[in-house]
Amino acid sequence: MEILMSVLIGLLFACAVYLMLSKSLLRIIIGTSLLSHGAHLLLLTMAGVKRGTVPLLGENAESYTDPIPQALILTAIVISFGVTAFFLVLAFRTYQELKTDNVDEMRGTENND
Repeated sequence: MEILMSVLIGLLFACAVYLMLSKSLLRIIIGTSLLSHGAHLLLLTMAGVKRGTVPLLGENAESYTDPIPQALILTAIVISFGVTAFFLVLAFRTYQELKTDNVDEMRGTENND
């Protein structure tokens, strides 16, 4: 299972880097979102895919699942959702003002390619 997750993480990182290197602001935002999801999966995979029962005091089980990595990743997902929402609002407002989505045109450098 860890091998499959590692391949998926690599694929997410590759797609995120490809999208973040483009000139479109919306693609850059989607790329950062994919990068954060890849980082979340990386942290979850590094913690280990374990099966066990809930760590309660009255339970007598052979193995327990550690809830700390899952709680940290859930917090990171909420934070990345808020950052993505802020980026989208910022991009929308930028598009309203400048009437462009191209980062080079926003910067003021005219590229005639």
